[in-house]
Amino acid sequence: MSKQGYAGPLEQIDECCWRIPVEYKTGMRVEGRIFADQRLLDQIRSDQAPEQVANVAFLPGIQMASLAMPDIHWGYGFCIGGVSATDPERGGVISPGGVGYDINCGVRLVRTNLRREDVQPRIEALMNVLYRRIPAGVGQGGPFLFGGCELEQLLAEGSRYLATRGWATDDDLDRTEAGGCLPDARPDCVSPRAMQRGGDQCGTLGSGNHFLELQVVEEIVDSEAARAMGLELGQLCVMIHSGSRGLGYQVCDDALTAMRKTPAKYGIDLPDRQLVCAPVESPEGQAYLGAMRAAANYAWANRQLLMWQTREVFEEFFGRSWSSLDMQLVYDVAHNIAKMEEHEVEGRRRRLCVHRKGATRALPPGHADLPEAYRAVGQPVLIPGDMGRASWLLAGQPGSMIRSFGSSCHGAGRVMSRTAAVQNAQGRRIDRELAQQGVVAKCRNWKGLAEEQPAAYKDVSLVVDVVHRAGLARKVARLRPIGVVKG
Repeated sequence: MSKQGYAGPLEQIDECCWRIPVEYKTGMRVEGRIFADQRLLDQIRSDQAPEQVANVAFLPGIQMASLAMPDIHWGYGFCIGGVSATDPERGGVISPGGVGYDINCGVRLVRTNLRREDVQPRIEALMNVLYRRIPAGVGQGGPFLFGGCELEQLLAEGSRYLATRGWATDDDLDRTEAGGCLPDARPDCVSPRAMQRGGDQCGTLGSGNHFLELQVVEEIVDSEAARAMGLELGQLCVMIHSGSRGLGYQVCDDALTAMRKTPAKYGIDLPDRQLVCAPVESPEGQAYLGAMRAAANYAWANRQLLMWQTREVFEEFFGRSWSSLDMQLVYDVAHNIAKMEEHEVEGRRRRLCVHRKGATRALPPGHADLPEAYRAVGQPVLIPGDMGRASWLLAGQPGSMIRSFGSSCHGAGRVMSRTAAVQNAQGRRIDRELAQQGVVAKCRNWKGLAEEQPAAYKDVSLVVDVVHRAGLARKVARLRPIGVVKG
C-alpha cells in the first residue's frame, strides 16, 4: 500500500469526530470514524492511515464503525490507533493485523514518595545505574530465564505466575489490566521458534519506542482522581513501556503465514491482503486467539519483571525498601490486543471481539472490571508522549462505552518515519538537546535516540485534548520526563 497522503472524504460529525462514509468504497459494511480536531487533520491526511480505517470496515461482523484515535498513523493492515469490534455470532473475524506484531505492547506507571528535589542532584548517577541494570536493546536478554514447563506456565498465567515466584504482589495484579492474565491462553499454539525467542527476554525493554522514564508530576487537572491514584505535584514516578518482545513478534508472523489462505477458504473478500483474518469461532481463529493471549500474558509478565528490577535498583540506590519508597503500581494498560468483551450495540448486549491496535482500554467509573480503588473515578489511562515533552494520565469516561467500545488513544502518534527521523537528526546530538531541556537520556546507540526524538511525534497535548473533549477519558495529570532509558 502506498504511504502517500489520503485524498478521500472526511465529513465532520462534531468538533472531535470525522466520518468516512460507508459509500466511499464498495464493500464497506460500516462507516469509518476518526477522533480528531481541525488542528490534527493535516497530519492525519499526510499518510494512508484513513484509507486503512476504510479498509477495516470491510471485515465480516464488524459493528458500529471502524474507529481510529487521534494518534492515528499508518501501520500494518490496521492503522496504529485503530479500534474495531466484530460479533462472532454474525460471522465476526479476528485479524492479526488488528493487534500488531508487538502483542500487548503496553505501559505501566509506578508512583513513589520521592520528590523531584530528592532525585535531581543525583539524577545522572541514578540513570547510569538504571541503564546498566535494565536490559534494553534489540534481541537483548535478561537475568530471568524461562524454559520448558516454566515458560508454558508463564504464557498461561502471565503475572499471576510471577506472584507464585515472589515477583508480584496482590496489589500489582489488582492494578494490572485483566489481572495480568488473559484466560484461555494456549501455549500449545505458540511455535517452538517463538518459545525459543522468549526464553530470556522476559524482563527486558527491547528497542524502538520502548522506554523506562523517570517523570515528575507537573500538573494536576483532576484532584479527586489524582488522590485516588496516589499522585501529587512534584512527585517522582516511573513509566515503563514494553511488550512481548521476540516471542510476540514471532506469534504474529506465524499467524500471518498460517492465515494466508484463510480468507479464501471462508469466502472473505478483502481490499488489502494485510487484513488477513479468520472467523473468531473457526479453528484458525481460535488457534491465533490462543497464541495471542499467551503472548499478551508474556508481555504483562515482562513489564512486571521490569518494574521489579526497577524497585530493586531504587532500593539499592536510596538505601530503603521499595515499599517504604511507596513504589506502588498505579496501573498497567495494554496497547495492542484483541479481547472478548461485552458491549451494547443497537440496544443489545453482545459479546464482541474488540481489536485495539495502538489504542488502550478506558473504562468509566462504576465499571465492574475496575479495582475498587478506581471504581469511583474511572480507569487510569496512560498516554506516553515523547521523551522531551510530557506524558499524561487520564481516567476513563462513560463516553468511551458509547463511542469507542471502551477505548482511548495510546500515545502521541508518529508524524515522522524512523528513517526520516534519522535523516532529520544528522549532525545533531539528541542527547545534548534533551539535556538542555532537563532530560538525562541513556540509549544503546545514537540511532535509537534519533528515531525517537521529540520532533518525530505529534504534540501529545493536542491528542489528549481531543480524547478529553470527545468524552472518552478525562485529564487527570501531566508528567514531565527528567530521565529516560531507551533500547
